[in-house]
Amino acid sequence: MVNYQGILISWYQINKRDLPWRNTKDPYKIWLSEILLQQTRVNQGLPYYIKFVESYPNLKSLSNANEDDVLRLWQGLGYYSRARNMLSTAKELENNYRGVFPAFYSEIIKLKGIGEYTAAAIASFSFDEQVAVVDGNVFRVLSRLFDVETPIDSSAGKREFKILATALLDRKNPGIFNQAIMEFGALQCTPQNPDCNNCVLLHLCASKERGTVNQRPIKSKKTKSKPRFFVYKIFTLGNDTFIQKRTGKDIWQGLYEFPLEEFVDKKSQLDYIERHKNKLVYQSPEINHILSHQRITAVFLCFKAGLEIEESTSGLLRIPRSELFHYPVSVLIDNFLKNTNDLSFLSFDENVD
Repeated sequence: MVNYQGILISWYQINKRDLPWRNTKDPYKIWLSEILLQQTRVNQGLPYYIKFVESYPNLKSLSNANEDDVLRLWQGLGYYSRARNMLSTAKELENNYRGVFPAFYSEIIKLKGIGEYTAAAIASFSFDEQVAVVDGNVFRVLSRLFDVETPIDSSAGKREFKILATALLDRKNPGIFNQAIMEFGALQCTPQNPDCNNCVLLHLCASKERGTVNQRPIKSKKTKSKPRFFVYKIFTLGNDTFIQKRTGKDIWQGLYEFPLEEFVDKKSQLDYIERHKNKLVYQSPEINHILSHQRITAVFLCFKAGLEIEESTSGLLRIPRSELFHYPVSVLIDNFLKNTNDLSFLSFDENVD
């Protein structure tokens, strides 16, 4: 019988990256790392992990945190529902579990924002439960190693890969093996140009033998990207400006922004800008912002002081302009504020007509 487990664990011990969440069994820190690294590269997520642990070193400290503070710390990572769910779960654990993380997969998966993969990671890494993790790296390794043609984004594929990963699991060292196969996918069996000739599984890889490495894994669904057209309206009065908090089940929920108009198409967006040209002191260049399922075309407009402000700022939060960077905002707005060379329009005097 082929000892896949021994081969991968031996490779892992030699090649693994030295990451802080691998030097602990603390389920809180492992949970934090797994949530941070969803849809995020390790080199991008690591500084956030360090900042989070410094700000919230344990479950209790996070459970007492303010949502705006957590979102501000999260700013730049995207997928902000992860942060909101994490805060909600921290409060639930503190209130209903006496501040102690449950030790079993069957209980962990019941927590908000924790799916099958994250629950398996926490259960195996922290508590050595015999449960397989299946993330993108594992999908890729298994699909190539066994040349699996079933699409990974199909119900049949998810079941097949879960069964395969469970069969391959090292029962004596489930946590280490899970980390090993994930790390192998991240560093060795990479999505593009894997170094097959220097692979410890080369002689066992069915895809390499059949010449299908670049065709694995297979995905059946292509996600359509939805275009959206935004105009952000900047109003200033003296040293103040106006912002609002996003609500509803949409992107950037819970973050702050300038008042926003959204349009159904590019023409409507341009027509709006044209109608208001004589009321402006500033118009940004068009900004294109790409999300996983959305393509946003945004323009920032700064309006002259006067009636436009009185009519348009009712119900908005009025803040000193100097405090703009204290509020959690989307990457789109953060980049606009950081990368706009001339922000003099934010100092526009209300007495100028």
